[in-house]
Amino acid sequence: MTLDRRALLATPLLTLARPAFAQAFPSRPIRIVIPFTPAGTTDLVGRMTAEMLGRRLNHQVVVDNRPGASGNVGAEYVARGEADGHTLLLTTIGTGAINFAVFRDRMPYKPEDLAAVGLMTRVPNVLMAANNTTIRSVADLVREARARPGAINYGTAGIATSPHVVVEQLRLATNIELTHVPYRGSAPMLTEMVAERIEVGMDNIPSALTFIRDGKIRAIATTGAQRNASLPDVPTVAEQGLPGFEATAWFGVLAPAATPAPIVQRLGAELNAIALDPAFRQRMAALGADPPALTPDGGTSPETFAAFLRAEVAKWADVVNRANIRVE
Repeated sequence: MTLDRRALLATPLLTLARPAFAQAFPSRPIRIVIPFTPAGTTDLVGRMTAEMLGRRLNHQVVVDNRPGASGNVGAEYVARGEADGHTLLLTTIGTGAINFAVFRDRMPYKPEDLAAVGLMTRVPNVLMAANNTTIRSVADLVREARARPGAINYGTAGIATSPHVVVEQLRLATNIELTHVPYRGSAPMLTEMVAERIEVGMDNIPSALTFIRDGKIRAIATTGAQRNASLPDVPTVAEQGLPGFEATAWFGVLAPAATPAPIVQRLGAELNAIALDPAFRQRMAALGADPPALTPDGGTSPETFAAFLRAEVAKWADVVNRANIRVE
């Protein structure tokens, strides 16, 4: 028998082995790495995703918090991990897009080191003003910033976070000067806003919602494409004179790049079912989060999430570079 004949006979066997390999998955507990500390929106989305994925697979799915370096520690752990579908990353807009521009040559992994599996939810930010200010709209902010260039302080949860780069996007779009005051998380920034020690702030809606509803901070704009169901009376930035302005934080699942395609597709289908599940959507909506909306039914897929990631990396690289945002 010639070598070519042997190769020809072996091909159907390899073809048959691939579905069997996918059907054997999972063969041990699946780990979802959350690259931030427990509590907060990232942890909540990750834990609910893990819980529902475990039920759908009828298999144990555990959460592993690995914080550090703006999420890069946990993300690198997954990027360098075994590519068999048993180690996944709960990615954010930071670890999936912004960090590549902010950290540049210091990034420990590249976009191509991770494979898109599914986008779980999008979370708009909210632009806020302290109650002792006269700022009640984007126009008010622009007018006062132009009257006092650089004098208005705005707070965020930290350098290179989604709220930080979104304010910079707004600043560039309106040609105003503001002074960034970064905090170590949302809680201290919101506390300072309640105490009226900073004039303006930007945060993810879930973190700020209680303060806004209690009247301790004034919401002046949300950053999604449409008004947010949790803050229906608050107009978007786009409605206030900047058509096309849209910026949302988001949370999805990535796998090591070499993960077999059948496993990625299997996980992608399960995550899509979770993203469309009424219980998951209700929980996310209560936090002010929106559905993935990458597919016609409002869900997600590995292919659509991969395209979304490429667009986000390019979009935020442009904002970060124009605003000269760097982490030393």
